[in-house]
Amino acid sequence: MKKAISTDKAPAAIGPYSQAIEVNGMVYTSGVIPVNPATGEIPSGVEAQAEQAFSNMAALLEAAGTDMASVVKTTVFIKEMNDFAKINEIYAKYFTGTFPARSCVEVARLPKDVLLEVEAIATK
Repeated sequence: MKKAISTDKAPAAIGPYSQAIEVNGMVYTSGVIPVNPATGEIPSGVEAQAEQAFSNMAALLEAAGTDMASVVKTTVFIKEMNDFAKINEIYAKYFTGTFPARSCVEVARLPKDVLLEVEAIATK
């Protein structure tokens, strides 16, 4: 049985989807963008946006009863592949030890014209 996960400590869904779903001890997040959930503002610059996106992801996983250390797979969508190294620096602050498997894809456009979006799969 699947269970919807939601929190006001991460950006609300902006469409007909759940922030995350838990099923069989696994948590699958939707894409998380760098919107400050308290203000609705988007920070400027890729480093600040990466910090906000990964902070939002951590809050969402906490609401699901898990954490960043339990993430087994991430997908990072970035607007500009030239930002890859900068995003990696921030990524490595949130994921330590055994890093999750990851895909990173450059895309033409993201919701609200942000510079990155991240999704994750975590164990409970």
